[in-house]
Amino acid sequence: MKYRITHTTKYSYSEPVPVCQNKLHLLPRTTAWQTCENYRLMVLPEPAMVDIMVDYFGNAVDYFSLIDSHQHLSVTAASDVEVTAPDKVADPAKSKPWEEVASMLRNPASVMPAVNRLFAYDSDYCRAEKVLADYARQSFTPQRPIVEACIDLTKRIYDDFEYRPQSTTVNTEVAEVFEKRQGVCQDFAHLQIACLRSLGLAARYVSGYLRTIPPPGKPRLVGADASHAWLAVYCSGDEPWIDFDPTNNVIPETDHITVAYGRDYGDVCPVQGVFVGGGNHTLNVSVDVAPVG
Repeated sequence: MKYRITHTTKYSYSEPVPVCQNKLHLLPRTTAWQTCENYRLMVLPEPAMVDIMVDYFGNAVDYFSLIDSHQHLSVTAASDVEVTAPDKVADPAKSKPWEEVASMLRNPASVMPAVNRLFAYDSDYCRAEKVLADYARQSFTPQRPIVEACIDLTKRIYDDFEYRPQSTTVNTEVAEVFEKRQGVCQDFAHLQIACLRSLGLAARYVSGYLRTIPPPGKPRLVGADASHAWLAVYCSGDEPWIDFDPTNNVIPETDHITVAYGRDYGDVCPVQGVFVGGGNHTLNVSVDVAPVG
């Protein structure tokens, strides 16, 4: 599948903003199954400086500064991306027992990239809790294959929690989501990551997009009107990281476009920054993911 993605963020301020600094995670990653063929960033007013760097997790990050007074800011990222389906897990029941994977992550003698171990530890939004470990163990029974257990946990979150827009904010904690049994895609990704880390497993947050209009005869995926979020779990084996989308109870394929990986939302926020002045402000975000060709 090929997509043209347009992500626009607009700010309006009640008072002038003399200076602002911004960081963006909007450039889709290039992976074994995804290629970003073209990317264009358009900022109005025009920035004094634009730079791009690669962060610790391998994500491309745009930085820009505005040093002229303004009361409106528009940031548009336009991307052309080609996505192929990742290799399917041949047999989830033949993956490693989850306890073996957890032991590998805690064993300093295990040969693996250091960043993999990082995703097994607490972060600001995803902290290990006994109540979450207890919830996860209903899926992660003794010696159960890890991929099979992850599929089961993904389905349980999908069944047990209600997708309800505007029921949470970007600062809502996992404990509140777990108690109220409702939230949005970001919350469900954080919840499942925290459940897995509570068992000593490694899980990373994935930010991205969903195809806006489904193929003929297929249901529309939940969360396709904005940026989407899901997670990837370290499962070892030939395909060490496998993605899971608890909002839609699927293993992502060509309807999901990956932008960035991180420990949680805080690492990969699409648009973030600091500014001086401005008074009150309003924010409007629009996303369009259109199949092309």
